[in-house]
Amino acid sequence: MPENSDASPIGTKSHTSFSTEVISRRELSTRLLGLTAAFSLAGSHPAWGSLLASTGSDVADANWKPLFLRANYEAVQSLAEAIIPGSTNALVAPFIDLLLSVDNPARQNRFLEALSAIQTESNRRFDTPFQKLSPTQSDSLLAMVSTAPEGSSLLSSFEELRRWIADAYYSSEPGMMELGWTHNMFFRSLPSCTLPEANL
Repeated sequence: MPENSDASPIGTKSHTSFSTEVISRRELSTRLLGLTAAFSLAGSHPAWGSLLASTGSDVADANWKPLFLRANYEAVQSLAEAIIPGSTNALVAPFIDLLLSVDNPARQNRFLEALSAIQTESNRRFDTPFQKLSPTQSDSLLAMVSTAPEGSSLLSSFEELRRWIADAYYSSEPGMMELGWTHNMFFRSLPSCTLPEANL
């Protein structure tokens, strides 16, 4: 785990476009973590059963504290809510924290570097970190970084964070419902395999 994960904080409802490829919540979480084991479907996020078991963390506990983001947790929560309104209620930031806590160091560092870039720009433009910005200021900042020149480090940083936030949100129950999922959806029967080997 990177040393700065527990150090001092790194330091629009902007209608940016998101990829909404409809895949199962289990597959989405598998893609995020690179895991092949089956996930528990308990909780608001499909991977939480596995993550909570491995980390011993319970986000429902009133005394819950971030495992990885720590001092940067508030910034991630604010950024998620600004990019996708409703992210706070969907527990996007806790989910990202749990994912990062068991991810590899390269991806952890890439996330923190991206967050640092946004915080640096926020401090440069408004002399305050992102989580302290007014709604108008955060909208303005996100509009600017999301339209930064193609190939720029600032745009890359924004896209990195946006992917994490969008993937986490659209694997939550509220996000899946936005994509058309309902509690009543089910297969009447499992599709049969058409490969010749299946009939052996």
